[in-house]
Amino acid sequence: MINNNEIAAQIAGNLLEIGAVALRPHEPFTWTSGIKSPIYCDNRLTMSFPEIRDLIAESFAAVIRESYPDVEVIAGTATAGIPHAAFVAQKLGLPMAYIRDKAKGHGKENQIEGIIKPGQKVVVIEDLISTGGSSLKAALAVAEAGAEPLAVLAIFSYQLDKAVNAFAEAGIPLQTLSNYTALIDVAVERGVIKADDLALLQSWRQDPASFGK
Repeated sequence: MINNNEIAAQIAGNLLEIGAVALRPHEPFTWTSGIKSPIYCDNRLTMSFPEIRDLIAESFAAVIRESYPDVEVIAGTATAGIPHAAFVAQKLGLPMAYIRDKAKGHGKENQIEGIIKPGQKVVVIEDLISTGGSSLKAALAVAEAGAEPLAVLAIFSYQLDKAVNAFAEAGIPLQTLSNYTALIDVAVERGVIKADDLALLQSWRQDPASFGK
């Protein structure tokens, strides 16, 4: 049985250590949507740390072995999910494909690169879940190809209600190795942020649009 809380804390700590995650409750980052956010996450940095990327890959593989043992293809989202999907597919000895945000405008105009056959069971690998739109779009592209998206698995989630609700409405399971709550807990424990900022950081997840106003 996977200890999800232990893995979540360990990965959150790793992301903080390598600077993949930064917290600025009083000087928030600005997303392209205009939303102010106290957190910035760039999980692509994990590729440069063999021990961390292997922990992530093995954790994904463990979730898949336990919850989705009949999976036939591992598919990564372009571009950040691609390397992690490759690591996981290698561990499980499974075929791997990747999914573009949209079909190419030239050549065969593929949205899915690699082979996903109609009827095959697919797990989609993503690096980060924010609002969930792009990840859900990738899973739906698998369904449109006639295959079955068993779930979307991601390294980290901001745990925004918008993403949770979108996946629930689509009927596609979403699981993440770590999340905003685990990160905040580890950050307070390690003194990265002050305990006094805890309520402020928690308020962002409840109402991102009003943060910093």
